[in-house]
Amino acid sequence: QVQLVESGGGLVQAGGSLKLSCAASGRTFSTIAMGWFRQAPGKERDVVAAISRSGDSTRYADTVKGRFTISRDNAKNTVSLQMNSLKPEDTAVYYCAGNPTTYYSSVYFSAPSYGSWGQGTQVTVSS
Repeated sequence: QVQLVESGGGLVQAGGSLKLSCAASGRTFSTIAMGWFRQAPGKERDVVAAISRSGDSTRYADTVKGRFTISRDNAKNTVSLQMNSLKPEDTAVYYCAGNPTTYYSSVYFSAPSYGSWGQGTQVTVSS
């Protein structure tokens, strides 16, 4: 099992930036594909971005493409989400998730693919 802890959330004005981080433990991090999801009040949990275990493949939701960047540092057991040009509609609780996999370059873009989840970090974007 993988333990995941997010950090970096907060309150920011529209147009601003935030960087979320997720620290992993409990398993060799380079064997785990990672994803970021978000859930706004009253809405379903949606995928934001995902990255392969090797870091060579990424995928983004259309709503964040060009504004958000997912990256990972396998030496530091962390995955990050750099969020630029934030909008009020980006307000949500953000979760990182992990999926141990044997495939180096596969990206997983649906919540059921992930078995490990962090506790979430709140991101609030004011207009």
